[in-house]
Amino acid sequence: PGHPRPLFSLSRIASDRITMFVKVARFAVVAAAALSLPGTEAFTSPACLARLSVNSPALSLRSGAAPRSVVAGGVRDAKATLSTLLFDCDGVLADTERDGHRVAFNMAFKEAGLKVGEQDMEWGEDLYGRLCEIGGGKERMVGYWDKIGYPGDWDMAAKLHKRKTEIFGDLIQAGKIPLRNGIIELVDEAIAADVRICVCSTSNEKAVQKIVDLMGPERASKIRIFAGDCVPRKKPSPDIYNLARETFAARPEDCVVIEDSRIGLAAALAADMTCIITKSTYTKDEDFEGADHVVDDLLKDNVDLMTCEGLARSTQMEDWGIDRDVNNAGVGRGRW
Repeated sequence: PGHPRPLFSLSRIASDRITMFVKVARFAVVAAAALSLPGTEAFTSPACLARLSVNSPALSLRSGAAPRSVVAGGVRDAKATLSTLLFDCDGVLADTERDGHRVAFNMAFKEAGLKVGEQDMEWGEDLYGRLCEIGGGKERMVGYWDKIGYPGDWDMAAKLHKRKTEIFGDLIQAGKIPLRNGIIELVDEAIAADVRICVCSTSNEKAVQKIVDLMGPERASKIRIFAGDCVPRKKPSPDIYNLARETFAARPEDCVVIEDSRIGLAAALAADMTCIITKSTYTKDEDFEGADHVVDDLLKDNVDLMTCEGLARSTQMEDWGIDRDVNNAGVGRGRW
């Protein structure tokens, strides 16, 4: 440290061998950190981490390329290269389905006088959980009516859905639906790092806007919404994620999606994007095979912007430096 010039210069063959040695040493340290093995603390100090990086300023390769500086102090000190963060709304920004949308649907049914036999039409918690496998509120109603033989059609669903959206907005204004843990923190990190943010939802755009507005006007002004009928096919079709990507002129490998459901995961994977799952009330028992990372809670499970960037397809093989790899060891990225 502080030496006016590199300590030594290496031939390409020798440098490649040393680079391989550093990568093997890095693998051992990151694996030990991920497993929380005793005795690893000394090896994860800032000084040691810097010396285990192939970007160490002590090494000068004959290629003439200037080495990147090692990021000190952990993942939060680095500026993200991730281009776009795409959130689902219901179940991700807020756990809206059980105590928000379901309640609003039932109130709209009651106002319209809908009945099944002699009973008011009402979606119970278990039934609504199954209906959530159908993307889109109008589609959900029509699918339910078809199954029970109720004489409802698309026009009727559209009219009811409009009223249901108004009721849903009233529930939000009354403070019945809070944002989920970790959303504000992740959005703030993305804004600070100039990462584009959007919300891609099968729900009505006005309903989505109400949820986004819970973050405050400054944050909401920086979030683009793609929702409702902006695409002809809803999730699990990738159309809405492809539309967002095309709008931003982003590459799919530079995008990370945060979803809570199996159909959302299918949409993200079909769009060839990384997908992080944060389980919600109705999706906690779903099969999330194929997801890049699955957590119960973004905040408690330490999902931050660097975690998202670390999982992006475009950076899977990039050399970040050992200190950031250790801090992200739990997500199993493997940058070496």
